Amino acid sequence: MPRPPRKSKLYTRTGDRGQTGLFGGRRVSKDDPRVEAYGSIDELNAALGVVAAKLRQRAVIAVVQSIQNELFNIGAELASDQPVRRGKRSTASFELDASKVAELESLIDQYDAAVPELRTFILPGGSEASALLHLARTIGRRAERATVTLAAQEPVSDVVLAYLNRLCDLLFVLARYVSKADRKRELLWKKDV
Repeated sequence: MPRPPRKSKLYTRTGDRGQTGLFGGRRVSKDDPRVEAYGSIDELNAALGVVAAKLRQRAVIAVVQSIQNELFNIGAELASDQPVRRGKRSTASFELDASKVAELESLIDQYDAAVPELRTFILPGGSEASALLHLARTIGRRAERATVTLAAQEPVSDVVLAYLNRLCDLLFVLARYVSKADRKRELLWKKDV
């Protein structure tokens, strides 16, 4: 009877001194801007996993899970110290297609048409899923800032930067949509409370 394949260990001990390996082999400090950028993308992806677990709207769940997949791809692109080769896709060299930004814009328009016009700021809240979408949006903005910081030092795809910017806009409108779908009132900001 053949032996089952040997399972690899989850720990390597190679990061015990505060360094990690990038796709391509270069070792960098765990506080390197590249690691901060793809780590923030990973945090956003995990937050969206929590959102998906709390959502009741199947169409929105599908949107969130699609975004999670793209974030994994973006993380792979940011974790690579090798230049992305156009038309060549692998774990270590992924290039986000500009059509993904257009898809987000289409979703923003679709969901924004389903919520009331916004005339003032709203406070994050509403239903639990809506509040979690707002939280994911703020994590997304931090991931965007970390990626902008990286882009000031090393080449980062303009498409990645645009995608992250649009994604946060989409998360905002999805939070509004979910709040409405869950029949929760939006809390309007009041300047003088």
